[in-house]
Amino acid sequence: MVRSKAFQKNIFLLLVLAALVIMAGAGYLLMDSKMHNPKLFRFVLSLRLPTLAVMLTAAFAIGAASIIFQSVINNRIVTPCLLGMNSMYTLVHTTVVFFAGSGSLLVTNSNLSFAVDLLIMAVTATFIYGYLFRKTNHNVLYVLLIGTVLSSFFGSIQSTLVRIMDPNEYDSLLVSLVADFNNVNAEVIGFAVVLLGGLAFFLRKDLALLDVITLGKDQAINLGVDYDRTIRRLLLGVVLCIAVATAMVGPVSFLGLIIANLARQSLNTYRHGLLIVGSALMGMLAIIAGQLVMEHVFSFAVPISTFITIGGGIYFLYLLLFKKGGN
Repeated sequence: MVRSKAFQKNIFLLLVLAALVIMAGAGYLLMDSKMHNPKLFRFVLSLRLPTLAVMLTAAFAIGAASIIFQSVINNRIVTPCLLGMNSMYTLVHTTVVFFAGSGSLLVTNSNLSFAVDLLIMAVTATFIYGYLFRKTNHNVLYVLLIGTVLSSFFGSIQSTLVRIMDPNEYDSLLVSLVADFNNVNAEVIGFAVVLLGGLAFFLRKDLALLDVITLGKDQAINLGVDYDRTIRRLLLGVVLCIAVATAMVGPVSFLGLIIANLARQSLNTYRHGLLIVGSALMGMLAIIAGQLVMEHVFSFAVPISTFITIGGGIYFLYLLLFKKGGN
């Protein structure tokens, strides 16, 4: 009976979050939308609807990836951005532009560029991080340390390429390197949604094992789980989710850390299906609310990524210092 009441409470909370996301989304679409002028209203909606779709898709990808990644590592203070996955994507994208040129089909065709970036990152990240986790035996301190080094390493290579890149090509590259929901890559929305849906279907059996994975490697193996294979597949899913989000809106550091931990604290459950949905909804609410504040309070003067980075950094220190390593 206690478990049933807790489950019902979590479902109620998720419904409340969903309602808040719907209201925030409606507010974003309709606020100052010139509804008295039908033509202008349709024009405003044509700009805001793709942006809203991108924000929702990116929030879902980041929220799901963060919960899965924390469960794989079995620590709440670790998110993909802390291991340099955002930096890896910017390096991959910069490398493609550097060698192919900003005028090549690999860059000008958004869907093709998106697919190439995803493929390169999926292969590279799965190899690097899979090897890293095996060698460190999932020790979170080693993982964080090496992740910090990798993030700096990827960033240094990317900075070097930018410095020797043709200035005109750098101008075309710059818009994709900063998180900005006013300049989203709306052309890949369809591709991204299909990819995320296909990924969820492909990993459905592995996602169902997350509750068991968090018990630890030995316990999972004793329960009949092919642990290494499951971890590899889940890691691939995390990499692709982060790549999808970064490709659409640019790198958003610390957002996953905030929403994943808020979901865990609010829902207080080990059911990963609920946690993933809760994290995604909190991400959607945070991004839409932040975009509203940025547009109507700061008049676009400050990018939303600034607020997320500052808030996320403070929250990370709080988890690290006062939550006993986030466990």
